[in-house]
Amino acid sequence: MQDLWNTVSKYPRLVAGLMVGVILFALAPLAPLLKNPVTAVAVIGFFVAGFAFFTFTLRAMLGI
Repeated sequence: MQDLWNTVSKYPRLVAGLMVGVILFALAPLAPLLKNPVTAVAVIGFFVAGFAFFTFTLRAMLGI
């Protein structure tokens, strides 16, 4: 029974590592764009606008 809980306790670390790896893999192609100031502003603006859109949409859907 101890082996079971030892194995189960490793899953959160596995999931966290998997999520970090996927995020790093997804953002790696954007790294060269951040070297040019014009494209860096555009990329950062895109992320800010996307986050704002996502936030406002959720607030409207949930009635917050």
